[in-house]
Amino acid sequence: MVSHTLEPVAAAAEAKVAAPPVAYRLARRTRKLIGLAVLLVGWQILASHGELGSQTPTPGEVAVAAWELIRSGVLQENIAVSVVRVAKGLAIGLTAGLGLGLLAGFSKLGEDIVDAPVQALRMLPAVALAPIFLIWFGLGDLSKVALISFAPMFPLYLNVLAGIRGVDDRLVESARSCGVGTWGLIRRVILPGALPQILVGLRQSLGVAWIVLVVAEQTATTSGLGVIINDAKEFLQIDVMFVVVVVYALLGLGTDALVRLLERRLLSWRRGYAGV
Repeated sequence: MVSHTLEPVAAAAEAKVAAPPVAYRLARRTRKLIGLAVLLVGWQILASHGELGSQTPTPGEVAVAAWELIRSGVLQENIAVSVVRVAKGLAIGLTAGLGLGLLAGFSKLGEDIVDAPVQALRMLPAVALAPIFLIWFGLGDLSKVALISFAPMFPLYLNVLAGIRGVDDRLVESARSCGVGTWGLIRRVILPGALPQILVGLRQSLGVAWIVLVVAEQTATTSGLGVIINDAKEFLQIDVMFVVVVVYALLGLGTDALVRLLERRLLSWRRGYAGV
């Protein structure tokens, strides 16, 4: 009875393995576009019928506004400025989050010293800190980079700590009983076991960085995507505002895709449940 029940599952698994890799990847990518297509179609229908408010532009109108910004070079120039800000902030924030997470994860003393202040700082909202950072670091790029580096630190810290502490202690004891030293234990057991959780934290940190960029560029900004959206708000250019929102979304999707690619490379040894 059980064997008959499992036959369809086994057949589906065999068919999936036998499928050409290129064709299978192409089919997956096509399916992933369906959700975005449904979102665009829904936006088009609702906006054209005024269900999202009389001022909301359709995707076609947003595309026209985007083309005008691209043709003038304004969009590319300001995207480059914003991307550089995020890159600088992430370089600082991710390094700090990873370092603090490793310190707290590998050492009880480190956790006792580090965790309480990190948890307290984690509760501070970026919106409230923006004017304070302007006072501390001035009106230039430094205050914006500092704000962008602050918020992404905490998701990575939490996931590094949780990943290290989530490694099965029986694996650690087994490695020690086989004569594996401290460095070998870290390199061969603990870090590989914690890596999936660390990469989840990296994905979350990248998303937070783009969100904080929006806050950082809303005040005292002369360049970046925040300038475009501020000017558009001033002159009631709703289609241009939507262009910037779409650009934020695409940048977030792009960085998330890079981390997922990194996951596939670094976690190729892992055989987890991949869905049906």
